[in-house]
Amino acid sequence: MKMIYGVNDRPKPLRLVLFALQQLLAILAATIAVPAVVNGAIANAVATYGIEIPPMSQSAALFGAGVGTIVYLLFTKFKSPVFLGSSFAFLGSMMAAFAGGVSAALGYMGILLGAVFAGLVYVVIAVVVHFVGVKWIDKIMPAVVIGPTVAIIGLSLAGNAVSDAVNAGVNGFNMDLNGILCLFCALVTLGTTIACSVYGKKLLKMIPFILGILAGYVVAAIFTAFSYIPNAPEALRLIDFTKFASMQWYPDFSFIQLFGGEYSMQEGTVAAYIGTIAVAYIPVAFVVFAEHLADHKNISSIIETDLLKDPGLTRTLLGDGVGSIAGAFFGGCPNTTYGESVGCVAISGNASVVTIFATAILAILASFVAPFVTFLATIPSCVMGGVCIALYGFIAVSGLKMIQSVDLNENRNLFVVSVILIAGVGGMTLTFGQITVTEVACALILGILTNLLVNIKRKDKTEPLETQTAEGAGEEVEEVEDADESEAFYRGNGGNDR
Repeated sequence: MKMIYGVNDRPKPLRLVLFALQQLLAILAATIAVPAVVNGAIANAVATYGIEIPPMSQSAALFGAGVGTIVYLLFTKFKSPVFLGSSFAFLGSMMAAFAGGVSAALGYMGILLGAVFAGLVYVVIAVVVHFVGVKWIDKIMPAVVIGPTVAIIGLSLAGNAVSDAVNAGVNGFNMDLNGILCLFCALVTLGTTIACSVYGKKLLKMIPFILGILAGYVVAAIFTAFSYIPNAPEALRLIDFTKFASMQWYPDFSFIQLFGGEYSMQEGTVAAYIGTIAVAYIPVAFVVFAEHLADHKNISSIIETDLLKDPGLTRTLLGDGVGSIAGAFFGGCPNTTYGESVGCVAISGNASVVTIFATAILAILASFVAPFVTFLATIPSCVMGGVCIALYGFIAVSGLKMIQSVDLNENRNLFVVSVILIAGVGGMTLTFGQITVTEVACALILGILTNLLVNIKRKDKTEPLETQTAEGAGEEVEEVEDADESEAFYRGNGGNDR
């Protein structure tokens, strides 16, 4: 994909602010959704055990995402244009920290300690990669594996985007007034985003998400205004403006909740609690590692620079791991690289790392501006659903582009791609207690195993034919021979074969 702004480019100040705001809007919904979901578990613990546990702060999660992203950029030497946000993979782990009627301090100690455990997994893997290298990744995850896996990242989120767009409840989409209005707002948002991206000139072409969200918000606000007319149906009220009456004026950082509370568990049970946290977090970190690889393969293909080589997988892992610890210290949520951020880069054509850094600064500053954070929180889910249809779709398409040059007439390749797509789209997940292996991780693991299975008897003799080292691109062409046939295949930046 041709980038309007490259990784090292610096947009002008006004544009930089707009681009940063667009990135922030792209990652916002998911980032603040994680603490909101965990707060449901906290409320259940409070109701069940009659204890006082303050809810997690969404503004603190936004602050933590900004801090975690800056840490990541520092470790990656400002070469990887990716934003880090709250990870959904650790939802079950975080809920486990507040289960069982623990005190506020102990619960927050659990989520911070868990983030440390998860971050250390990344550090250990980074050390291994430093000494072993990354060639093993190319062998077990060639384009035929990583391409459909990246597609699954987008496709696995498709249900969330559509559900938000049509305001689907437990029983699915209902053709009532509220559902129809939500769908209309989503389509206005999506249509505006598409029109600006395709037909927009200069700046308009680069901020389609901002314009799309604003268009959808205005339409939703008009419907909401009509709902205040006497005898008007409640279904017209798409925006909850009452949130402005209970604004949180400053972030409640997790470390304050930890050090400012009291421990109510017996001394002998603390060690067991720590062990529970370790079991809940460490295995999930290995699952997220697989998604880390897929995300970086994806962004590598978009910017045509192999980030696993420069700045290197060791640095991206350290940035992700240490960034998660730093972000959780403030916001409580372990961070991870965001597919929404990658999609925003692809659609806008802006891969500037300066934009990502500005987004991190904006997230930190915005967390202290209560009206702004509240305004962001009032954006209807149907509006964000309209935007996410495009965002998640671009993630899926970028993955499919990776397998363009893969010969799907070969059964060995066809089986690998088929298994990954069906396992991922089918929503295959495995749950072991508090540990959940996501559909993306399951699809990737099955894809790797299938790829190994179909190539057991394949005796490859690889010999590099050509290597390009130009900045922003690098491909190595290898000739593969076996006993029955000889075929050429390409393996390059994240499997992005051209």
